[in-house]
Amino acid sequence: MALTVLLLVIILKTAHFAEAATTSFLVNCGSSSRSVNVDGRAWVGDGAPGTNFTLSDPGIPANTTVFNGDSIYRPLYSTARIFTANSNYTFRVPNGDYFLRLHFYPLEFDGYDVNKSSFSIEANGLKLVSNFNVPTEIQDRSSNLQSGAANSTYFYLLKEYFFSVHSSSIIVNFVPLEGSFSFISAIEVVTDDSKLFTDNPVRRVNNGGNGNASLNLIGRGVETMHRLKVGGLPVKPSQDSFWWRTWEADEGYMINAAAGVEIRNRSNISYADPNSTVMAPLAVYETARSLTNNAGVSEKRFNMSWKLDIDPDFDYLVRLHFCELLYDKPNQRVFRVFINNRTASDNFDIYVRAGGMNRAYHEDYLDFISSESNTLWIQLGPDTITGSAGTDALLNGLEVFKLSRNGNLAYERKQDSVKGGSGSRSLVLWIGIGAGIASITIIAGVFVLIVCCCKKKDRKTEDGKKNAHGWRPLFLHGSVFNSTANAKGPNEVGNNARSGRRFALTEIRSATNNFDESLVIGVGGFGKVYKGEIDETTLVAIKRANPQSQQGLTEFETEIEMLSKLRHRHLVSLIGFCDEQNEMILVYEYMANGTLRSHLFGSDLPPLSWKQRLEICIGSARGLHYLHTGSDRGIIHRDVKTTNILLDENFVAKMSDFGLSKTGPSLEHTHVSTAVKGSFGYLDPEYFRRQQLTEKSDVYSFGVVLFEVACARAVINPTLPKDEINLAEWALRWQREGSLDSILDAKLRGDYCPESLVRFGEVAEKCLADEGKSRPTMGEVLWHLEYVLQLHDSWLQLQQNDEPGAVVVDMSLIAESESESLNEK
Repeated sequence: MALTVLLLVIILKTAHFAEAATTSFLVNCGSSSRSVNVDGRAWVGDGAPGTNFTLSDPGIPANTTVFNGDSIYRPLYSTARIFTANSNYTFRVPNGDYFLRLHFYPLEFDGYDVNKSSFSIEANGLKLVSNFNVPTEIQDRSSNLQSGAANSTYFYLLKEYFFSVHSSSIIVNFVPLEGSFSFISAIEVVTDDSKLFTDNPVRRVNNGGNGNASLNLIGRGVETMHRLKVGGLPVKPSQDSFWWRTWEADEGYMINAAAGVEIRNRSNISYADPNSTVMAPLAVYETARSLTNNAGVSEKRFNMSWKLDIDPDFDYLVRLHFCELLYDKPNQRVFRVFINNRTASDNFDIYVRAGGMNRAYHEDYLDFISSESNTLWIQLGPDTITGSAGTDALLNGLEVFKLSRNGNLAYERKQDSVKGGSGSRSLVLWIGIGAGIASITIIAGVFVLIVCCCKKKDRKTEDGKKNAHGWRPLFLHGSVFNSTANAKGPNEVGNNARSGRRFALTEIRSATNNFDESLVIGVGGFGKVYKGEIDETTLVAIKRANPQSQQGLTEFETEIEMLSKLRHRHLVSLIGFCDEQNEMILVYEYMANGTLRSHLFGSDLPPLSWKQRLEICIGSARGLHYLHTGSDRGIIHRDVKTTNILLDENFVAKMSDFGLSKTGPSLEHTHVSTAVKGSFGYLDPEYFRRQQLTEKSDVYSFGVVLFEVACARAVINPTLPKDEINLAEWALRWQREGSLDSILDAKLRGDYCPESLVRFGEVAEKCLADEGKSRPTMGEVLWHLEYVLQLHDSWLQLQQNDEPGAVVVDMSLIAESESESLNEK
């Protein structure tokens, strides 16, 4: 009986694949070859005799032997079929569900330049693409990958669609724009009787992942936008024996690949649902990424993030694939899923949802992308709400599908396209010529005006009315700064002037003894900092850009622009700059006591007292408060850390290094959208997750500084035990237990007011709130730190008067009142 059942299963499987073979088509376009074997399948040339499909117009068969890149489909891409008029392929098929895959390789053939091709494609009345240009599509796809990714360049394009057939045929129609042509390299028609897409309820992201919605797929088409295997190598079509799908590697789509470490398990993996075996091959579930834990990423504080390019104004189905590869119990890995910065699922435990370890499982989400967005963010991060022991996250694969709207899957990109008719081209040409002439005339007039002004200034110099090395406006690589400072002396620069002394390179070399290495007093992301002397008496700090540095001209200009219009006791002063001979050099006031960090750990300098540390924190807070409030939109520092807090000869703290600073949001906005920059360990996790910068991002970084000041240790130290690597998390745990004094710098023992340390810890804790809206402003932080200093001063006075019990009770009551005030704020 068992053998009979087994034989029956084999027969049914064989029949299934035999039927699939008869209703599937693999077409090598532009070829007359009867068969070519690619990816383990036999492809038939569309010009071969006796094919079981029809072509309405033979068009022009094209071929090439020149390839820009490699591909498993390379044997197919040596030929293509070009159409200069409407033409279609007709495939006779039983009614049912089908994949349609269209392959494009932009070959050059007999004067047909694919860069100028533009066309539309329809399948059974469903519009697939409109005003379509293959090279532009390939270029856009490559440019949207993160730099440095292994798959950062594409040389071909594969478009995949899914729809139902009710007319016993699939007709794929190619429609060139007038005066242009269309082309196609290969076509796949693959039957799907497994219900890869169903109308079963899926989670709706707009409702926080709690509500369900139906895909309503009746009469609706689907386009595959992305299909990624997370971690490990890609999955080739031959490894996906059901539908011959390609699963790309995910690294090129991650904002920071180091945020997720690869894990693998190739044994004992099975499907949680027997009906889901076609969703993805087991090879997808054998690898994954989980939240990393190293010196590059703050432990369990940030998300793994994938940024995916999509078309606006469509519904999208996001399918995430999971398989727990490490943990064999529930509640060991619990995390949150974010889609486009909204919570799609929280309290996500793969083990619980899949029903065990090594069980392949998928989850579907439905989201609508507005007409103003062309990006989809997929992010997984720790679930801090549930308070579970496991604050990890894991993902094995992800797919993104676009759902048609009103019979349309096409999105027409805003690009220069081929337009028909010589009249319209002539009009554009004449408009361009006219605009060019007008532009040249204007530029010439401006040039003449500048020359006249320069000659006038030269005459003033010759008359001795201007010092050759005085303060003058900055002209930096084409950026013309305000020149109102010309009429003022070095101490009379107006508030709106952006000026600084331009040093000759010879002056800089003289000041640093030709960049003597013995004068180096610091090294940062921009380059080395030298101690120098100008005008024979003035000590300065000279920062010289390193050509290999990741920071460059943008940071150089930003630093000059920011510091030349900012003046504050707690901001380091810019004296001037030098931009000769491709050098980028900044000259600052000299800060005799160096960085705050050097006085906390890692050097043999005398330790700072608790009072000194509080005064330094207060000074730094004043500088940041001025940045945030000193102009209409404020300035966000974006790189607050102890190495950017400098101390003068009197230990007065001054904020420095404004190369990454950003002007704050305008009144109608709540944040500045920008790429993540800063220093790991200090980075605001909300900013990292959303790429939305606010003043509260500086507040978070300052909170880390406060704990660093108290504990005197590095913010990231991978040599420590796992739960101590990240200072912010480690100190927060002790603070919330009311035991911050247990990890306090040992050099402070007996030299601080215990009550002031408690309030200090509360301020730091508030700064490190997960959400920016829950953090205090820098003004509030400053106010409370000043109160902490008052507590400590009162304690010191009591110690000196030897009356420790006289006012302790009253001071505690006041401290309690102030703590309540901080919590309210």
